[in-house]
Amino acid sequence: MVVSPTVLTASKPAVIRAARATATGSAARRRIPPQAGRALEVLGHAIGYLTDEYILHGGKFRATDPELTAVQLLISANRAIYFECPAVPTFGERCLRLFGIGHK
Repeated sequence: MVVSPTVLTASKPAVIRAARATATGSAARRRIPPQAGRALEVLGHAIGYLTDEYILHGGKFRATDPELTAVQLLISANRAIYFECPAVPTFGERCLRLFGIGHK
């Protein structure tokens, strides 16, 4: 998976879509290819490292802190990569599709 520069920018629409998907309960399982999995793993480690360093050095959690902006950027990239992965149909959806009842 090649990550485009637009994925790495903190685009508000991507964050809003991710928040809506989480808020509406579409917490569907995803089929994550190896490259996306590796990217998610690296981003997760980077987010954890930056967060730990920020807390260790006594960060004050102000919206203008560049460290927090960096963490938000990484989280946005993480969500964008995750939501690009295809959702795995639930057991019920697979059964409905098998019997020709499903919409997909």
